[in-house]
Amino acid sequence: MSISTSLFSPAQSLSLSSKASKTFSSRFRASAEVPDFLSADWLESRRKRPFGPRLSFSAEEAVQHQLDALKFNDQPRQDYGIEVMYRFAGFDPFERSTYFGRFFDLGQFERFRRIFHHSSYRVLLGHRERKILSSLYVKESCYMQRVWVRGTRPEEEETFQFTMVQRFGGSWDGYWLTESLLHDGDSFSGGVAY
Repeated sequence: MSISTSLFSPAQSLSLSSKASKTFSSRFRASAEVPDFLSADWLESRRKRPFGPRLSFSAEEAVQHQLDALKFNDQPRQDYGIEVMYRFAGFDPFERSTYFGRFFDLGQFERFRRIFHHSSYRVLLGHRERKILSSLYVKESCYMQRVWVRGTRPEEEETFQFTMVQRFGGSWDGYWLTESLLHDGDSFSGGVAY
């Protein structure tokens, strides 16, 4: 003899199970509603992957996508292009990096962002024109590209060198990541807002 039949009649056990299902379904409905403080398209935005490295990108495409992001830096939000650059960055956030030529602690995004707003790198933000000067595969997993960039301010022109490295092993296996972005001149001679 089961416990439910000995304690409750069949009609009582049926009413208890229907109350439990009503409670469960009302809880489920309540948790599926969108809270008032979120925007109407929050679910759709959560489904989109943030733009960054893709396994299908070649080294040339990875550089192109980064430069496009910097050209439209403040779309869809402020400094979004710099965020894309940070996702492509191939440095360890727990160690000092030579990503910009000198050793910097770039583990925090805010430090990375400040360097892009420094006078020598800000030409990349919202630039008007760019031209590839040279491209070279140093070895199978290392690619370098020099790019001339004309900024939005008068007579603002700079040359930069991207060094892309293809990772092997681990979670980034096969991805092209930016090892360094170097300015041709002494970009930090006047100091840096770091």
